[in-house]
Amino acid sequence: MFQTFQDTASPEQGPPRLAALREAMASEGLAGFLVPRADAHQGEYVAPCDDRLAWLTGFTGSAGFCIALADKAGVFVDGRYRAQVKTQVDTAHFTPVDWPEVKPAQWLRDNLDSGEVGFDAWLYTPEQIDALEKGLAGSDIRLRPCDNLIDRIWPDRPAPPQGAIRVYPEELAGETQGEKRARLAAGLKDAGQEAAVLTLPDSIAWLLNIRGSDIPRNPVPHAFAVLHDTGQLTLYVDAEKLDDEVRAHLGDEVLIRPANAFGPGLNSLTGPVRLDRSSVPLWVAKQLEEAGVPLVWGDDPCILPKARKTQAEIAATRTAHIRDGAALCQFLAWYDDQPPGTITEIDVATKLEVERRATNELLDISFDTIAGSGPHGALAHYRVTEKTNRTLEDGDLLVLDGGGQYVDGTTDITRTLPVGTPGPDERAAFTRVLQGMIAMSRVRWPRGLAGRDLDVLARYPLWLADQDYAHGTGHGVGVHLCVHEGPQRLSRAGEVALEPGMIVSNEPGYYREGAFGIRIENLVVVTEAEPLPGGDQTGKLCFETISFVPIDRRLIDTDMLTDAEKDWLNAYHAQCLEKIGPRLTGPARDWLEAATAPL
Repeated sequence: MFQTFQDTASPEQGPPRLAALREAMASEGLAGFLVPRADAHQGEYVAPCDDRLAWLTGFTGSAGFCIALADKAGVFVDGRYRAQVKTQVDTAHFTPVDWPEVKPAQWLRDNLDSGEVGFDAWLYTPEQIDALEKGLAGSDIRLRPCDNLIDRIWPDRPAPPQGAIRVYPEELAGETQGEKRARLAAGLKDAGQEAAVLTLPDSIAWLLNIRGSDIPRNPVPHAFAVLHDTGQLTLYVDAEKLDDEVRAHLGDEVLIRPANAFGPGLNSLTGPVRLDRSSVPLWVAKQLEEAGVPLVWGDDPCILPKARKTQAEIAATRTAHIRDGAALCQFLAWYDDQPPGTITEIDVATKLEVERRATNELLDISFDTIAGSGPHGALAHYRVTEKTNRTLEDGDLLVLDGGGQYVDGTTDITRTLPVGTPGPDERAAFTRVLQGMIAMSRVRWPRGLAGRDLDVLARYPLWLADQDYAHGTGHGVGVHLCVHEGPQRLSRAGEVALEPGMIVSNEPGYYREGAFGIRIENLVVVTEAEPLPGGDQTGKLCFETISFVPIDRRLIDTDMLTDAEKDWLNAYHAQCLEKIGPRLTGPARDWLEAATAPL
């Protein structure tokens, strides 16, 4: 099993660790210290050695941070984690804070009169620190870069990962790493920039057509790189991660240097050097400034090219999703044979991984499977443990969200399933979520619109019932890379224009704390829309759905659906049968035929 079910939260350890941190703060003359859930690469998922927020507080969510003061410690979490954080931290010592509604600068002003607040410049970006300093302007509170105090008090901190790097097939990438380097280098030269510093592991993996194993669930290497305007690249990485095949693949134009040579390498640049203020560590900017190397702010040059998938990547990921969809249908055929009260959340997560493994092509799961039944379904990112494991009881809803890492694609799909007989309230809410998902699936829009312009479509049916959900409607997804990939997203905060080739999730939901949760998720690809008869505008974009698993009709109140919504659902189920059917036999094939019968 890739997934384990141990309870990694240690709320009882929080108070003594917080006390040790406060002692370290006092010794440094600090009034506070910032503890993000981030590493030097600003990844969403971090290695055990970088999981400082969880070590200090007990909170294990994938986003959040802590501000520790002498008399108060705030744990800032967004809407996905507000129920979870209350169960994972000692609330007598840590105070959950609703973020981003409450800004860290305002919280500091409300809770601290004056003093210096320390932070590790490797773990914060210039954008983050600029926003904090702007919010603190006019106060007597100052930020001070310093050594990481958590590392100082963490006696058994794990060692950094040393995962092997492997070559990613060129036929799946659609472009050689040399061609990518040359294309991006030409952009640097045109902009008058000598080099760009790359710190995001998925950017480096995509650019060089390599994959790594330093982070569970995300096939990326920990490394830094400098792309020069000549097309050459300096890769700062521990040499033991590279074998002869990878070295041969990288070739003579990629200079391999030890990871600890990164700082001196920055000092040797002449500039101008491009840095992405939203992802580069502030330490890098300060290093260049102290060395007198001119720098300019600009996007990581890999970000948009990586998001615009090649035809080869799209074809590959379609194949991965059909394979993964068949595995999920095998699971669902089994699930429907299990009476209420006979299986647990761990049974569900285990069985689904078994079916994905049975493809003989699963390299990892793309994240820990979310299998939340009843009240656990209201925790958007619930992770079942041996301690929280719950039996599925009659009347429950089960939110099942998971995915696989295959060499040809990264999958992510959610289905909400009934346990026994669902109630009318649950069916009505499920149908509204389905209507939002269908609206997003059907939309056509003019070029230039971003996720913030479309997000409302998925929420409108819920808003009509005074309901909503506290997460974005969709995130970008990589191709055998990170399951959460920027810069595109379907969200009120999504400001990057959607372009052909971008993959995003379409996953509206609804969560009633202490009762149930609902989410329906497919992955979609932005594509050119076919002109419509009688239309007088061209150049529209639309979404192509690439996830193919039936949506459980037992939860649908068909009287709430319009004819157009029924037509879409029937057409989608026909596609599921066409694409997944040939991969199934016996009971699973029978199940699929029944699940895709027209409404």
